[in-house]
Amino acid sequence: MFDILMYLYESYWHPEACPEFGQLTRKLSAAGFENDDIHEALDWLRGLDSAVGGLQTQQVQGAKSIRLYAQQELDCLGLEAIGYLNFLESAGVLKPQLCELTIERALAAGMQPLPLEHLKTIVLMIFWRLDEEPDALILDELFVEAEDRVVH
Repeated sequence: MFDILMYLYESYWHPEACPEFGQLTRKLSAAGFENDDIHEALDWLRGLDSAVGGLQTQQVQGAKSIRLYAQQELDCLGLEAIGYLNFLESAGVLKPQLCELTIERALAAGMQPLPLEHLKTIVLMIFWRLDEEPDALILDELFVEAEDRVVH
């Protein structure tokens, strides 16, 4: 599923450029992706579309709010991913509503624990769906593995 999500991110710069799901299914199949993975990815994207539609109705957290994680969220995310979400929030990249959306979409992925690289893909897909692009340093952080970075 995550390979398909990255393929979509890299192939379609804006969600409006992405074909409707029937045509997209055929294109993904022609690109060599398995039908089960395609349907899983498209179901996940439908959930993202639905969740994005509900963003405006969520209550905004105060600046001094502290996020407590439910056990299910802790099991899914793990400490590394939670630390990463805290980093993105403290850097001003993820507003509280987008952090909540990221957690919800991570839970929807159905993996325990969710690898950090998959969490980064989820963050990218949320920005993609909202038609927003994080700044270059954050994009680098989301794309490049820590061990692959060149130290200056």
